Amino acid sequence: MGIVLCGPGADGLSEAVGALREWQDDGAPMQLHPGDLGWFWRSGAEATAAAVRTWSRNGRILAVGLLDGPGLLRMTIAPDAHQEEELARRLVEDVTAPERGVLPEGRVNIEAPTGALVQDLLREEGWDTDEPWTPLRRDLTEPVENPGVRIEVVGPERAHAYVAVHRAAFDGSRFTDEGWHAMAAGPPYAEARSLLAYDDHGDAVAAVTVWSAGPGRPGLLEPMGVHREHRRHGYGAAITVAAAAALRRLGSSSAMVCTPSSNTGAVATYKSAGYRPQPEVRDRYRDA
Repeated sequence: MGIVLCGPGADGLSEAVGALREWQDDGAPMQLHPGDLGWFWRSGAEATAAAVRTWSRNGRILAVGLLDGPGLLRMTIAPDAHQEEELARRLVEDVTAPERGVLPEGRVNIEAPTGALVQDLLREEGWDTDEPWTPLRRDLTEPVENPGVRIEVVGPERAHAYVAVHRAAFDGSRFTDEGWHAMAAGPPYAEARSLLAYDDHGDAVAAVTVWSAGPGRPGLLEPMGVHREHRRHGYGAAITVAAAAALRRLGSSSAMVCTPSSNTGAVATYKSAGYRPQPEVRDRYRDA
């Protein structure tokens, strides 16, 4: 049997999440993480299912994609299939034909693993590289230092506080209490934690959610934000340290995050929290 493109439906999401968990490795380039699907789950299971695509052969998933907004496909590939020509050519065929239902017409972007054959084929098809992003990673072999601020693990009764900080950290955010509860009900959240940092006056000043991919695998920070009225006081670094500690308690081998290289403030914050920059990554894009 050849390669099958599928929208897995809500019932098939757990299989896609499971594949993403298996593929996470500290030696791999930055790639789509089960936490990325977990964060998308704030829109609900049906919306998440509608945004996921899988490519399989003989019942085994070889690639998973997430339509993370209009015209953006975030995709990763099974480690032993990065250089498989049949898969790479099928992926390129599917993403370049709007009638396949993967990407629309017009300007579109694809995030794919650095070094995978699909990158070379997209370049040959005229896809250019977009602005660089900086992945950062912190090893969790050793214990993590005290963040220096009070940290709260958010449960359902405190979702409103988490949402309030997130909305004050990200301009234009439409995150809601209902969205947090939908996210927390998704299977990826079973290995996740939402954290709040507080200042000396008891005000919530920063928020982060961390996502484990299972013991011995890298965990993800997505998202992290500092309340706009409490910036430049070190709270971003503090909660990022707390995020590393939370992932270590969940058994993660490392903590990772990715931010636009142009966001020098964010890069500096993560570095100050012990996260080491990795080689930059770039999306591929096709103009309208």
